[in-house]
Amino acid sequence: MVHYLVHGKEDTVGVMAVDVKKGQSLTGWNMDLDSTLHLKAQQDIPLGHKIALGDIAKGDPVRKYDEAIGNASKDIKQGQQVHTHNLKTARW
Repeated sequence: MVHYLVHGKEDTVGVMAVDVKKGQSLTGWNMDLDSTLHLKAQQDIPLGHKIALGDIAKGDPVRKYDEAIGNASKDIKQGQQVHTHNLKTARW
């Protein structure tokens, strides 16, 4: 089963294809590279929300579709949810 999708080879987040629970072992698929990925969920993450593929430091760009979609507003650990509580637009 694929739990999350990664759209680009430079992406730092994947998008949940299902709801997952904290501690769950996850399988992902990088669509650009046609490769399988593995993570452990560090918290409950709902369908459609993003998961960090690796550690992202505060201020670093968050990439989806090989594009920066914003900057981390605090440190984000691999397997944590990425959403409005820890992601800020880069525009202001």
